[in-house]
Amino acid sequence: MLKQLLFTLCLFAGSTIVGFAQSSPVRFQVLDSLTQQPLVGVTVRTTTPPVVGNATDLAGNAQLSLPNGPQTVQVSLVGYTTRQINLTIPLSSSDSALVVRLVTAEDILEEVTVTSTRTNSRIEDLPIKVEVLGQEDMDEEAAVVPGNVGSILGDISIIHIQRTSLATNNQGIRMQGLDPKYTQILRDGLPLYEGFSGNLGVLQIPPLDLKQVEIVKGSASTLYGGGAIGGLINLVSRRPGAKPELTVVANRSTLRESNLNVYGSKQFTEKFGATLFAGYTNQPAVDVNGDGVSDVPVIEQFTIHPRLFYTPNTTNRVNVGYALVTEERDGGFVSAIGTVPDGTGAYYQTNKLLRHTGDLTYDHTFGENHTLTLRGTVSSFDRRQNDAGFRFNASQFSGYAEASDYLRHGAHTMVTGLNLTTEQFTKGFTDGSPLTDFTYNTVGAFVQDDYAVSKGITLQGGLRLDHHNVFGDFFLPRLSILTKPSEHWTIRTSIGTGYKTPNAFANVVAGDQRASTRYRYLLPLDASVKSERSLGLNMDVAYRGNIGEHFSVQLDQAFFYTRVESPVVAFVDPISSASNPPTRLVNAPFNYRSIGTDTYLRMEYDALALYLGYNHTEARRVDTGADTYIPFNPRDKFSLTVAYDIEGKWRMGIESSWVGNQFLYNNQPVPNYYFWALAVERMFGPLHIILNAENLFNVQQINLSGPVYSGDVRTPSFAPLWAPQEGRIVNLALKYQLHH
Repeated sequence: MLKQLLFTLCLFAGSTIVGFAQSSPVRFQVLDSLTQQPLVGVTVRTTTPPVVGNATDLAGNAQLSLPNGPQTVQVSLVGYTTRQINLTIPLSSSDSALVVRLVTAEDILEEVTVTSTRTNSRIEDLPIKVEVLGQEDMDEEAAVVPGNVGSILGDISIIHIQRTSLATNNQGIRMQGLDPKYTQILRDGLPLYEGFSGNLGVLQIPPLDLKQVEIVKGSASTLYGGGAIGGLINLVSRRPGAKPELTVVANRSTLRESNLNVYGSKQFTEKFGATLFAGYTNQPAVDVNGDGVSDVPVIEQFTIHPRLFYTPNTTNRVNVGYALVTEERDGGFVSAIGTVPDGTGAYYQTNKLLRHTGDLTYDHTFGENHTLTLRGTVSSFDRRQNDAGFRFNASQFSGYAEASDYLRHGAHTMVTGLNLTTEQFTKGFTDGSPLTDFTYNTVGAFVQDDYAVSKGITLQGGLRLDHHNVFGDFFLPRLSILTKPSEHWTIRTSIGTGYKTPNAFANVVAGDQRASTRYRYLLPLDASVKSERSLGLNMDVAYRGNIGEHFSVQLDQAFFYTRVESPVVAFVDPISSASNPPTRLVNAPFNYRSIGTDTYLRMEYDALALYLGYNHTEARRVDTGADTYIPFNPRDKFSLTVAYDIEGKWRMGIESSWVGNQFLYNNQPVPNYYFWALAVERMFGPLHIILNAENLFNVQQINLSGPVYSGDVRTPSFAPLWAPQEGRIVNLALKYQLHH
């Protein structure tokens, strides 16, 4: 009430500027378009100076004294679409109130509100390029691929999903042609997946539990540390909306995968709200190509994720969350999975993991332009592995605490903060792994300033200083520039530095084909291994406009350059004659250089949408006298999506990608391949039926380049994975979605 009174007094003071100009009173009543209930606290104001405005009372009424002549009045409220009304004052009838009905805008707001930048700016005004997959994308993916957020990420041309293990189906995200360890993954802005805890199944997060996914391309070191060298992906959890919600998704695929996911949310009172997600996935092992090896491993996973939202008043807000994930994942030769080897048994691997995560966020608002945020998370991760009889058990405790301050003053928007990251690895029972326990702590301080030089130019400067208890100090400057030559064009340019500390579990890609990162062969870090350093440059030119009333165009052209000094890679002794010699992590005698372009075109005509993407990346090992391509990185990738929507009845789409000019070790080329998918959704009110087909033309690596393993079945040698293994997958899903 006090905030509304202050707002009214400010607007009243502004209205005195019009002084004694001839004016007329105009009354407004603002209602919810669906419930027809009055809306309180709606801002009703003119759009041109001198601004005249007011806020609606408990009955949804507001009155303005408007100068005579043409006037444009804007009616806005958080959670609703803003309306602009053109009036000619005085009105022909001034006795009755003008009734304005506002439509809820949850989907629109969720699509443009970016949490990873922490500046409360519109996505169009950000100096760094951020791509957002919003609530609508998550809702679609929740029924198409219910158990894996990796599928929707792979549809983006600059992202390439690489399968890193045949036995576990573990996947890594490659951005800008760089290894997966250079992509930082956050959950609600918190780093939960570093080191040992991020080594298995990170992408097995169900989309139904997410509001949106935010993708920052290139270095994002200021706010989140040096690990975001190739890019950053922030997985944002859902929040309770204005209406209670219940969504249930049941799915079954031709690979015998079964999923049951449930999400519910409710705002119980003005102060209390909650969300709850629970999901179960059951996948038996399947040998798709008949070679005896499981192309799809056993996966049995259970997830529960409740969150509580408490807002005691207008200045304080608290969010508390807890997540439990249990999973068993087994692969190898199908007949041997889960058995005890007897000396002649075929190779298998079993994994059992348990993850507990708790998080807390507290926001205190001093005013509209000043907020203090305290947040933290603690996580415990346990993994038990049996690698063909070799047992390895270990756990990791992770913690993160941060205090940050957001302040907007004049043309400056500043974010400053301090954080602490801790990672403690403890080895449990093992049959002889040489890996050792370690504790890493990093203390960081950061400052970022967005300076609006003019209406069309914004500068963003960032500085970060980190101190690592083992690897020393890191100073990370970054500069970004946003220019808007016109209403339809934006140009973003960013240059920044980064670093990556060595970690035995950081999704290291082998430096040569003989190296193995299995725990029985992996040696602990040597004291001489130093951290990697990076320099990244990104530029993005974007156009957004309409042709007529029904046709819209969005075009983005990006250019990027990244250089990584002294990358840490896995090598073996070149003179060793053993079939599986020990693997050592060392600073490579080469550097990485990635340079490329990324093109994005989206066109919409009424209910028809077309997306085209093309990425070209030259990612090489350099400074060795003979440049070599970085393995598993496609030089060229085309992406195509066509979607058609008949509101409330049908939704259908087709996706395609072409992956070309990919190399393995020593510049060994592999065949190009296409990937096609088709989805059709039929809606009967709250009940949706979805039929989806992935990999329509049944592309498999074994058909492109031969067997994926060689040697004896007891100690096989697995080929590098660079193409789909699962073949064609068709799934049928039922989704029940109810908004009360």
